[in-house]
Amino acid sequence: MARSALIAIGGNSLIRVGQRGTIEEQLANAQDTARKITQLVADGWRIVITHGNGPQVGAALLRSERAAGEAYTHPLDVCVATTQSEIGCMLQRGLECELKRAGFYMPVISILTQVRVDPDEPAFTKPTKPIGPFYTKKAADEKIRNLHWTMVEDSARGYRRVVPSPEPLEILQLEVIRQILELGIIVIALGGGGIPVVVGEDHSITGVEAVIDKDRASSLLATGLGLDSFVISTDVDQVYLNYKQPNQRGVKRATAEWMEHYLHQGQFAAGSMGPKIEAAISFIRKGGRDVFVTSGDQMIEAIHGKAGTQITSRQDHEENL
Repeated sequence: MARSALIAIGGNSLIRVGQRGTIEEQLANAQDTARKITQLVADGWRIVITHGNGPQVGAALLRSERAAGEAYTHPLDVCVATTQSEIGCMLQRGLECELKRAGFYMPVISILTQVRVDPDEPAFTKPTKPIGPFYTKKAADEKIRNLHWTMVEDSARGYRRVVPSPEPLEILQLEVIRQILELGIIVIALGGGGIPVVVGEDHSITGVEAVIDKDRASSLLATGLGLDSFVISTDVDQVYLNYKQPNQRGVKRATAEWMEHYLHQGQFAAGSMGPKIEAAISFIRKGGRDVFVTSGDQMIEAIHGKAGTQITSRQDHEENL
């Protein structure tokens, strides 16, 4: 039976260090990512793709703000929706091209995906997720006064808006994604962690000003679909202990229990690797087989055990640093 995997593509896969982030650059990077995913399809894997949208949603907010005098503005949840379509289009184009070049006439579809959150969660009273551009103190004070934004200072670059990052509770399009996957179609979904919404008792759906962590939401989707593996593409080649310290050590293979031990010791930063490890542990605890954490360039090698970090459910699996 074919193995199945959810591949969570990091934001750095489409806009790389040193790039301006032009559409041409993003299309070329999407094509490169598609080439690697096509190799997995050739090996018989069933694939679901999710992706980040950090730079793109920041640009969407900036465009909306600067055009406010001439066009209607977009709230954050609509910006997430537009970037899901934008990035999904680029990945879908790249995949359709690479699959046909490799002799696979397999459909690819992008799905706008909404994720239910709890409006009473404490995250809504303590926004922590930075989004959008940097502002001067004067401009930041105006945003606080006129738009009631929460702003935080970055001593080197100015002030930036922060929004809540609530836990994903339910993926509203889960069953649609499952049915499409069962038809042998490659699915691109849950961009940017999903469009955050609140579902009312009358079944109304309302978007909220928040950003859902991509890897936590991807773990929830992979679990809901019953997939074998979860691939987390990030900007480092593997997970490290004592990261960027003189005694830094890479983790090649480990159980979820072992990773949880070091998570509780504070080894993985809350703003970077921490949520990825939490998402990995959750996936394994809920029945997943393997999680692979690596850079986009080494994704294929990681799945074949030649690079990256493999987190597994198998209790007899020997930890390897």
